[in-house]
Amino acid sequence: MTEAWHRRDLRGYGRHPPDPRWPGGARIALQFVLNVEEGAERTLLNGDDGPEDYLPEIAGAVRVAGRRNYSVESLYDYGARVGFWRILRIFERSRLPLTAFATGRALELNPEAGAALAESRHEVAGHGYRWIDHRGLDEESERAHIERTRQVIESVTGTRPVGWYIGRVSPNTRRLLTQAGGFLYDSDAYDDELPYWLNEGARAHLVIPYTLVNNDIRYVLSPGCATAADFFTLLRDAFDVLWTEGQDAPRMMSVGLHSRFSGHPARAAAVERFLDHVATRDDVWICRRRDIAEHWSRTFPPSLPAPDQG
Repeated sequence: MTEAWHRRDLRGYGRHPPDPRWPGGARIALQFVLNVEEGAERTLLNGDDGPEDYLPEIAGAVRVAGRRNYSVESLYDYGARVGFWRILRIFERSRLPLTAFATGRALELNPEAGAALAESRHEVAGHGYRWIDHRGLDEESERAHIERTRQVIESVTGTRPVGWYIGRVSPNTRRLLTQAGGFLYDSDAYDDELPYWLNEGARAHLVIPYTLVNNDIRYVLSPGCATAADFFTLLRDAFDVLWTEGQDAPRMMSVGLHSRFSGHPARAAAVERFLDHVATRDDVWICRRRDIAEHWSRTFPPSLPAPDQG
């Protein structure tokens, strides 16, 4: 069965990937993502039949239908109340941009976070209305979630989102995004270190792959990162390899962060150490995903019409 928006392509760019011609002749485009999900997870307060049980940090946490798990909720609340602001301060001190993958529900409950991101000129991309598995949503519900998320982000930041990432994507997501218009890219792929175009009929759509490896989700996976030193080493080694290879073949590196993970002091240290390490190297373009999408669209325009940039 062929699905244009989710085709298997094992060749990709093959032996000779294109020179992305990053601004300033950079060897590497380095992009940080902050996932803003707190309050959008499964909970009776959002009308679900039970609490969140996806990657909790509480060993042995059991999901009981019809009952809240106050401990799990408070772990998410820490991310919104404390961790988000710690990570934001790190990037403000470094004067570096990031992209937030923000759920609509999280920003409804905490609009101050969206306003702060906008004030610092960070990009706020859509992460769905709820932090749930979208494979279980029917098409019309997902269409409504996309529109509601767009409205919330635009309301709290003053700018409509041009990027999208779900993580647990449905077969309809990309088609619905192209139909909605105004989206430059999505990041629901982990299959490359450069962006690429997809097309169906007369529509072109840009994919900017993301990562689950250079991602602080490793703190709650087993085997994973037990300490900030582990996560720093993971990021440093990935960066050094890509920076060295970038002399001949520049690539892109994504780093995924979560307020409820890297927002803790013992883990925030890894982010700061990594930024200090990056600062020792030249020819690095630290940017937002929107910047990558706009650069790629100018440098490698699609053969079919690209979506309106909004």
